[in-house]
Order: sequence, then structure tokens, then C-alpha cells
Amino acid sequence: MEDFHITEEGRKKGDEAQQMFMLWLNKHNIPYFFIEQNETDFSKALLNSFHGKRPDFMVLIPNFGFIFVEVKNRNLYKTYNTFPLDTSETKRYSSVQRRFNMQIWYVISNQEYAYKTWFWIPVSKVMESGKIPKYESSKSKQDFYAVPAEEFIQIADSDSLGRLFSKSFE
Repeated sequence: MEDFHITEEGRKKGDEAQQMFMLWLNKHNIPYFFIEQNETDFSKALLNSFHGKRPDFMVLIPNFGFIFVEVKNRNLYKTYNTFPLDTSETKRYSSVQRRFNMQIWYVISNQEYAYKTWFWIPVSKVMESGKIPKYESSKSKQDFYAVPAEEFIQIADSDSLGRLFSKSFE
């Protein structure tokens, strides 16, 4: 299970981000499965692989397959122009990604962006060593990667998922 406790406010913000992401997917007619975070919906073996935490969505991409998406409501640390991503969660997702050969991406937005801009990054890119330093939060005492905003692919509310792929190959 999770190594840290999420506050009620944090849970509400996360739920809001998921709902807004769902609206964006529906607006662009992108097929998806929402993955409930409930332990009875998955086999014990899969639950163990994900260590109790699963991505929020399976986004289906015609002629390609699918990607798993973990939606986050995170604020940009303006001083450093970075978004924080939990290191233990990222390492677990990276392990699952390698073991089952499937793509897992983080997607970040918040109220400050009015959920009109989504920041996408594959877990594997977060894991690239040497580029992204690891820090400890003074509040939660959890380690996190401070990921520079320029490492993300920005997708506006008016953009389609095609932008993700075109920017991935630049």
C-alpha cells in the first residue's frame, strides 16, 4: 500500500484532476477505462505488482494500443520551474512498466491552469538519472523528483492526443 498518508484536501484535489481529465478525454472522443483504486477489482498477483497503487486510467489509442495514465494535481514550484513527483511511486511504476512492457505516464494539471493545460511525461523519463535530482519534502518527509517543466509535453485543452505523439518524436 501507499507509504504516505494523503490528506483529505489532497484527495479532493486529486479527484478533481481526474474528473477534469475525464472531461478532456471525452471532449476529444478518446476511449479510456477509469481504474478504481479498490483492492477487490484486481487479481492479487497484479495488485502485488503495483504494490497497491495503480494508475488512474488506461487510455486506448487506435492503431497503437494503450498507455496507463496517473493523473496528478501538482503545483509548479515557480522558483525552480519544477513539478514534484514521488520517488517511491515512480520506482514502483517503472518496475511494473519494465516487467509487463507497458507505458505508464504522469499527467499533471491544477486549478491554476484551470485544467486547460496538461503536462505529460513518461515514467521512464522521470527515472532518467543525472538529469532530475531527488529531494526530501520538508512537509511529508517523502523523497520526490523535482522534474523541470520543460521535460513535460504540454497539451492544451484544445489539443488532441496527436500532439503528444508529435512532440514525443521531436
